[in-house]
Amino acid sequence: MPSRLRKFLLAATTGLLAVSASVYGLTRADAATYPNPGVVTGSTFAHDPTIVKKPGGGYILAYTAPGIGLTTSADRTNFVAAGQAFPNGTPWADAYTGGDTNLWAPDISYRGGKYLMYYSASTFGSSKSAIFLAGSTTGAAGTWSNYGKIVESTTSSGFNAIDPNLTVTPSGEWWLSFGSFWSGIKMIKLNPSTGKRADTTIHHLAERFVNSKSIEAPHIYYRNGYYYLFVAFDLCCKGASSTYRTMVGRSASITGPYKDRAGTLMTAGGGTEILASHDAVYGPGHPAVFADGDQDVLAYHYYTAAGDARLGVNLLSWSSSGWPTAF
Repeated sequence: MPSRLRKFLLAATTGLLAVSASVYGLTRADAATYPNPGVVTGSTFAHDPTIVKKPGGGYILAYTAPGIGLTTSADRTNFVAAGQAFPNGTPWADAYTGGDTNLWAPDISYRGGKYLMYYSASTFGSSKSAIFLAGSTTGAAGTWSNYGKIVESTTSSGFNAIDPNLTVTPSGEWWLSFGSFWSGIKMIKLNPSTGKRADTTIHHLAERFVNSKSIEAPHIYYRNGYYYLFVAFDLCCKGASSTYRTMVGRSASITGPYKDRAGTLMTAGGGTEILASHDAVYGPGHPAVFADGDQDVLAYHYYTAAGDARLGVNLLSWSSSGWPTAF
């Protein structure tokens, strides 16, 4: 058994987050040392995954699929197919999908006694997009109610309303980050009582100016006084030819400015790489981070050599200066 896998299994079962000092300080030249995904079994297809831990134990995973795909797990290792959030279709999204039943990049969390899910509707390469909100008391297939549209973009908006992520600050403020390509990653404030938009302000968090301005899939995670903005750089959805990689920056304020480990602003193209293609793992990206006991868990999708999209799960360790490393 590879030593990296032994370390992952030890941490997963005991909560010990020890990791060799040699893991720290990775650069793109060190990509061969990136960890392979931890062991997951069963229904492991995933694209744009998000995971929530259930209050009573166990996990729900949602991913891009017709009607939004669902899987469940009792132990974060074995996953079981659990149907679709919307098995009867989502006609309210058809204007953005062209009638396609695929809904993109769900973001699932548990708030106020129910599961909430923000998700996006669009077509590939288009900025005519919208983000919607749904809720369920159980999270099970077919139990999700449509709460309506949260934000939309048009071909003249200059941004793209896809890839939503809800972040709740320690003081109880709700914020929704989203975006891709175009002018990058945006954020709006939400009303906690409704989960909908609180005002008309749009905050600018990150942008790139190379490789077709390819940045997307934001996820903001709060830890020890910093908000960490995880994103995906480069190109998804090309099977084993995908160049997706997972990047991070941080800020003391949720609205920014976010900087990478070298101090470069993420609005100026900055980002510190923590995971990229290596071995038979292609295009690891669309990151989602959640706390599970004393562990910080990184979920993402990657492609196999055959081009299949699979769930990746690793743990995060943190340097003495507060920067994450996947292991």
